[in-house]
Amino acid sequence: MRLHHVQVACPPAGEDEARRFYGEGLAMTEVDKPADLAARGGCWFRAYDDAGAVAAELHVGVEEPFAAARKAHPAFVVDDLDEVAGRLRALGFAVDESQRDSFPGHVRLHAFDGHGNRVEVLQPR
Repeated sequence: MRLHHVQVACPPAGEDEARRFYGEGLAMTEVDKPADLAARGGCWFRAYDDAGAVAAELHVGVEEPFAAARKAHPAFVVDDLDEVAGRLRALGFAVDESQRDSFPGHVRLHAFDGHGNRVEVLQPR
């Protein structure tokens, strides 16, 4: 078994804010949704490894009524945590590094996307 994707929610018309966080902040690549799903709204993102294989996939789906995931969250492993933190901060997203050294074998941060969904970012030590 392997994980195919994780989905988070956004409110109607929230796609541009999702693009700022996941596309610009986390440097994920937006990919087209299949035509039969595109009418539902939302947007999809992928991260690729050095060989060009999909390393992570996140779907942002429109949900009405919307409720942010404040505890449940995706966690992404990156090569340079400080670089990601800097991009997120430059875009105006709050970055919480209070638990930076609390996960064995990694340094980490938590942030909230523009809709209040919690996201964890880790870097191996």
